[in-house]
Amino acid sequence: MARLVHYEDSRPAMDHFGDALTDPRETYDAYPQHGDTSTIATGYTSGIPASEPKPMPNLYGQTEAETLASQYKHNSSLRPPSAVDTDTNSINRLTYIDEDFNYYPSKPLPAIDDKPDAGLMQNAADVGRSGMYQDLEYAEPYDDNSKAPAETAPLARFIESGKYPLDQRIEDKKRGIGRQRYPFLSWILTVVMIGVFIYELVVQSKAQGSPVSFKPVVNPMLGPSESALIQLGARFPPCMKDVQGVPVTTQMACLNDTANPPDQICPLEDICGFGGFHNKTPNQWFRFITPIFLHAGFVHIILNMVVQLTVSAQIEREMGSGGFFLTYFAAGIFGNVLGANFALVGSPSLGASGAIFGTVAVTWVDLFAHWKYQYRPVRKFIFMSIELLIGIAIGYIPFIDNFAHLGGFLMGLLVGTTFYPVISTSKRHKLIMWAFRLAALPIVVILFVLLIRNFYTSDPYAACPGCRYLSCFPTNANNHCKGTGLTTTTTTGGTGI
Repeated sequence: MARLVHYEDSRPAMDHFGDALTDPRETYDAYPQHGDTSTIATGYTSGIPASEPKPMPNLYGQTEAETLASQYKHNSSLRPPSAVDTDTNSINRLTYIDEDFNYYPSKPLPAIDDKPDAGLMQNAADVGRSGMYQDLEYAEPYDDNSKAPAETAPLARFIESGKYPLDQRIEDKKRGIGRQRYPFLSWILTVVMIGVFIYELVVQSKAQGSPVSFKPVVNPMLGPSESALIQLGARFPPCMKDVQGVPVTTQMACLNDTANPPDQICPLEDICGFGGFHNKTPNQWFRFITPIFLHAGFVHIILNMVVQLTVSAQIEREMGSGGFFLTYFAAGIFGNVLGANFALVGSPSLGASGAIFGTVAVTWVDLFAHWKYQYRPVRKFIFMSIELLIGIAIGYIPFIDNFAHLGGFLMGLLVGTTFYPVISTSKRHKLIMWAFRLAALPIVVILFVLLIRNFYTSDPYAACPGCRYLSCFPTNANNHCKGTGLTTTTTTGGTGI
């Protein structure tokens, strides 16, 4: 505990530096009282007693703090040593100096000279400014004309994808950023298909007085009749070549017929439309392509357009419109080629499902090629498998062809592997992907050539007799998926349905 030493006021003045003798009388039990002018020392000091501090006014009656404030207030403002400023309001500016001692004043601040504490405020502003070049808001003089670099074009990004930083490509992949921002082709295709479907409804309405077929049979997709769909361009092999069991002399229900059995029949050539047959031989090969733009009804087109504007559109963003175009139409056409070979020849088929399934297949390429970058890849794999099974099940509905789905999916895998931008983080991964790409292109060409040649043979079914069950559920109504699939009635001059 500190020992207090009390020195009486009656004692002579002390020499605090120990040069003079001091009175040895000391009192330990007397403590100073409020207002006492005595001095206090403790045992933990150097032993030199210190006088109790008291504020003493100067000649002007100011304390030391008031004196310092007055001096600070009346001093001239701090200025850069090399600055030359002829502006009378320059003191009211916020300024900074770069590393070369170049002086940069900003716009003048509101004048403060008319205020009582103007000098104090000016000096405070000067002291408060940063003296560090790096602390400034702009490290360089601000240029209003500077512009951000232009966004790289999709083609340039495709060509220079190898120069694109790998880490940035991985981050873009996780965030769903692809080669282009907008899926223009998906939007254009959707608009075109909606326009074509409206035309289908107009044709059906003119023929039967209703945009939806209810007689002689109900279209489960809520759309035109079978005859109207064939005339509009559905895939129908009897319109494309001579088919066993469906000769050119076959007569079918006319577009405006609503009776069951039909009481108005028309020749096959009239039902097929498009100007009839050349030399009376069915040759409408373009029906491998036109079904992509047609839909069987409201249910069909709504389902397809929802998937096209979500899944297909995202694939276009990631692949770019060029690769997407090739994948989309290669899948759609190949699906129709496969169906023309092995589906029941008497059942018309149409829809963009095959092309859309091709884009769905690209999502599988993405899943397996970028497994470690996917969010919960196992769960994603399970959900994609369920979606694929549902799509195959829908293929058993009338006017929908499972071969288009399966063929489109297969072609989407092959073409998608070739054109989809895959991120390879190792040499081994890159070699595997290039091996798949080099193998995919020849397989695509071989499949198209073999199936088109097989289609124009007299009996395409002979190549795969049981394949028809992939798109036909055997019932009494379809003769257990045997024959042509036509429901016939005996008429004069041919066979009608």
